[in-house]
Amino acid sequence: MRHVPIFLTGTLLALLGTNAHAAPVAAPPESLAPLLQTLNERLNIGDLVALTKWDSGKPIQDSPREAQVIANARTLAAERKLDVEDVAQLLAAQMEANKLVQYGLLAQWQAAGAAPDTPRPDLGQQIRPRLDELQTRLLQQYAEFVPYRRDPNCPAWLAQARSGLSGDALHELALTRATGELCVRAPAL
Repeated sequence: MRHVPIFLTGTLLALLGTNAHAAPVAAPPESLAPLLQTLNERLNIGDLVALTKWDSGKPIQDSPREAQVIANARTLAAERKLDVEDVAQLLAAQMEANKLVQYGLLAQWQAAGAAPDTPRPDLGQQIRPRLDELQTRLLQQYAEFVPYRRDPNCPAWLAQARSGLSGDALHELALTRATGELCVRAPAL
């Protein structure tokens, strides 16, 4: 029994040594950084949407709007010869991430008893057109990234590229959700 700690220590050192000599991860494709910047920009607009929801008292969940966004994304995906279902999942992930930001901010403001005193853009006239423009850019950037989605390095690229993009834990979590559909793992045999 005295040899168990020595054996475990040796095993741990061997594993650490193996990991230290592991092959470095290949450099991410150039298409990843602009794609993540667009996703992050879209998430930051969630702050403005949350302010409008706070002021109006409207629910965060807007199923008709979400269905409209998904339908539009499907049409654009077909026009660009992208997998329609993959694009629908990507946009659904963006909306879920955006709602995560909104719910988190509303909870913070409710706990504080007030929302920030900042200018409120109009949801229908200013925010939604901006989101629509971002969707068009997002799909173009996604199309450029598609060839790399199945690369075994994709998860490591995402983790590295997401690092430092978000200003706080809420937005970091939301960005993780927003990128959850980008990499595709090969099915286990």
